[in-house]
Amino acid sequence: MDFEEARPFLEKHHWCVLTTHQRNGAAQSSVIYSGAYQGNAAFVMVYGKSAKIRNLRRDPRCTVLNVTRDWSSWVSVEGEAQLFDYNNTESEQMRQLFRELFRACGDHEHPDWEEYDRAMVTQQAVAALVRPDRVYGLLRKW
Repeated sequence: MDFEEARPFLEKHHWCVLTTHQRNGAAQSSVIYSGAYQGNAAFVMVYGKSAKIRNLRRDPRCTVLNVTRDWSSWVSVEGEAQLFDYNNTESEQMRQLFRELFRACGDHEHPDWEEYDRAMVTQQAVAALVRPDRVYGLLRKW
């Protein structure tokens, strides 16, 4: 399977398990929301100091596993995460990226974009785009 085959599924099903690598090599998995954005798996970590972000800054390899709510179909994207935040990206570009990823990971608008923008700054949020090196899954009728 390639990313383009998986993209419609990722655009519709945002429930996800993100797996990163801890310093000792063990996997760390977390439940998040993700989606597809410009040929990448994408997600936003609201708390930029989370263990997931620390893991990705040290080792960008990760797996993004999106599932249907009944877990009957799934797509896994393995690749390296490129991280964006207000420390490495211009402020207006970051604001737009957070908004675009919010939409990509949830299919709806935020009720108060200004509040969302402030929260992303305050919480030192991080946006991640995962370049798909390997894509596989089980796409039953969804």
